[in-house]
Amino acid sequence: MIEVVHTIKEVRETVKGWRKEGLSVGFVPTMGFLHEGHKSLIDKAVEQNDRVVVSVFVNPMQFGPTEDLDKYPRDLAADTRLCEAAGANLIFNPEPSEMYAEGFCSFVDMNGPTSELCGKSRPTHFRGVCTVVNKLFNIVQPDRSYFGQKDAQQLSVIRRMVKDLNIPVEVVPCPTVREADGLAKSSRNTYLNPQERQAALILSRAIKLGQRCVEMGERDAHNVVKAMKELIATEPMARIDYVEAVDLDSVQKVDKVEGDVLFAMAVYIGKTRLIDNFIVNIK
Repeated sequence: MIEVVHTIKEVRETVKGWRKEGLSVGFVPTMGFLHEGHKSLIDKAVEQNDRVVVSVFVNPMQFGPTEDLDKYPRDLAADTRLCEAAGANLIFNPEPSEMYAEGFCSFVDMNGPTSELCGKSRPTHFRGVCTVVNKLFNIVQPDRSYFGQKDAQQLSVIRRMVKDLNIPVEVVPCPTVREADGLAKSSRNTYLNPQERQAALILSRAIKLGQRCVEMGERDAHNVVKAMKELIATEPMARIDYVEAVDLDSVQKVDKVEGDVLFAMAVYIGKTRLIDNFIVNIK
């Protein structure tokens, strides 16, 4: 039976016991309200490690003052069932006060990869992400940690942090998991009413259009982005935050489709902000 703990001390004691047995440790950091996308990360972690820790923590530091921290969906009982069914061994579910003690004033910040895409409209977001992931890595001390490619900028940021700070963790990317109709799995999909849920399919349609443009030989990144934006604009319920083409590693804008290029978007459907992306490798 899976164990759920709420303190840093309990996690460290458990992992220390596993290490004494010579067991490898995989780690999946989440904000809870888990779905098939999260399960795919846990499945990969179970496949590649002897023991798996899943953190369930809605990190207040990565939410801006007007964002959805209070209404972000939470269901620890359902999360526990999913984690147990997937074969995870431990859930770390701390209170904010456990992660950020009174007087907390140390942060992990980054320039470059955090300046574009989500970093423009959510300027404090990645400081919160880097700080909490760094803390979780220090607490769990895993061999490998698993991140979904749906959050492609976050993945690039975490990889850069691990490289720059010499953190001894292998970052393992996992493919985006989609609904049967193409919508990327997201905890925020639950915010959508039936009409918005249908309108949200414009994101995956724009992804497919962008992929087709590149497959047909388009190498001007601006033309690909323009086509995607024009398609999204045909959906009355959609409001574009950004659609951009950036270098996958540096997350800086590119003009040409060459090397590893990330085409990423954030689109509001009603009041709900959804993200999606695709990656191409053109030699």
